[in-house]
Parts: sequence; structure tokens; C-alpha cells
Amino acid sequence: MTQRTDTDCLAALIDQKSDVLSRLRQLATRQAEIVSGGDMTKLFTLLASKQALLQNLQRIETQLDPFRAQDPDARQWRSSEHRQRARAVAERCESLLAELMAIEKQCEGELSVRCDNIAERLQGMHHVTHATDAYTQQISTHSQLDLSSET
Repeated sequence: MTQRTDTDCLAALIDQKSDVLSRLRQLATRQAEIVSGGDMTKLFTLLASKQALLQNLQRIETQLDPFRAQDPDARQWRSSEHRQRARAVAERCESLLAELMAIEKQCEGELSVRCDNIAERLQGMHHVTHATDAYTQQISTHSQLDLSSET
């Protein structure tokens, strides 16, 4: 039976992180499509799914914390291949995280533009309502006919 080392645990956590980040990237890509389509109901459902993954990612990050204080060169790996694989997966995690941040920023920008457009339309509707009220008041004041007759 093989004894599990600290570096085995570290490698497993890095693999878990990579898996969660990959699933988050898939959801973020879908999120960008939904934001472009403007379906807020689907967006909220997707965001709820993302929340569970983000909580899982946070749990993994907490488990990785003790390894951050270690000197990477002092770690004892089973082999140089294990070390290289863990390094490659960690680099992939960094790449996925950068990609996620870019997608999130794009979605945030697009949502901001959508909100501004909606606010602009609402403001325009407010002006139309205000003008209509003023016009209606003007007509009701000037269009009163005196239908009384003096006979």
C-alpha cells in the first residue's frame, strides 16, 4: 500500500481546482451567451449554479493555504514527472482563472450597457408620460364648450 504524501494531497487539490475552474469557464461562456440574449431568468438560474462551484473553489483554496507557506523547492515529490504534471495543471489553473476574469469583465460591461439602455428608455418613457399629462391638461382646460343657452 502506497502512503499518501503532502505533495500527493497538493496535486489532488490542484486537480480539483482545475476541474472546478474548467466547469466555471463553461458556465461563464454560457453566461456570456445569455447576457447577449438578454434572458435575465436564465441568467439568474446560471448564476445560482455558479455559486455552488464558487463555494467549492473557495473550499479548495482554503485547503491549499498551508502549501502557500511552503518552499516549493523543499517539497518531496514521488518523481519529477509528478512535479512537472502538478506544475502544468497549476499553470492551466492560472490560465483558466485569467480567462474567467476576462469573460466576467465582458459580461459586466455588457450588462452595464444594457442597464444604461433600460434607464435611458425609462427616462424617455417618463418624459413621454410627462408630456402626455401636460398635453391632456392643456386640452381639458381649453376644450370646454359652453353648452348652456340663454333663452
